[in-house]
Amino acid sequence: MEKFTVHKGIVVPLDRANVDTDAIIPKQYLKSVKKSGFGPTLFDDWRYKVAGEPGMDHSKRELHKDFVLNQARYQGGSILLARENFGCGSSREHAVWALTDYGFRTIIAPSYADIFFNNSFKNGLLPIVLSEQIVDAIFSEIASTDTYELTIDLEKQEVITPTGEVFSFEIDAFRKHCMLNGLDDIGLTLQYADDIRAYEEKRKQEAPWLFA
Repeated sequence: MEKFTVHKGIVVPLDRANVDTDAIIPKQYLKSVKKSGFGPTLFDDWRYKVAGEPGMDHSKRELHKDFVLNQARYQGGSILLARENFGCGSSREHAVWALTDYGFRTIIAPSYADIFFNNSFKNGLLPIVLSEQIVDAIFSEIASTDTYELTIDLEKQEVITPTGEVFSFEIDAFRKHCMLNGLDDIGLTLQYADDIRAYEEKRKQEAPWLFA
């Protein structure tokens, strides 16, 4: 998992509440478990005029030009700004994979669905909670700016605007440690690889019949 320390990026405003995981990545794309290749189908039903299917050449599909991901000013965006209850609906981890594969490193919203929130940390996507008032203010600033960027400092737990205004956010200490060090569940386990091997060798001596 890629480490998250300080990130500066273009903010993409998705001005919708209760965005569910089926909107983030529709069900027909859930057959693959490779964690990659989902970026072109992120927000598929909103992004394209005709529903897609796995294996299609998505570069040839007709776009909804007014959808935020299709607007020139937001190309290369890596910070998603959203409304309350982002990631609700089914518990599909593919929703987080689609966001990260597209290039998003963090999401800012007033609230998230619990499972989506937990899945985000496990896949290197930082979900930041800011108040509705602050989120409203950022939406307003984006509307009056051609290219709006924010800086996210995870160590300091700060969101920094182009004018230097700072918004603090909360994060669980263990999740912060994992994000800063690029540790997913597998990475955490591998930190104890030597201990695991030593235990297995000990068990081979104590109960060799288990390894026959």
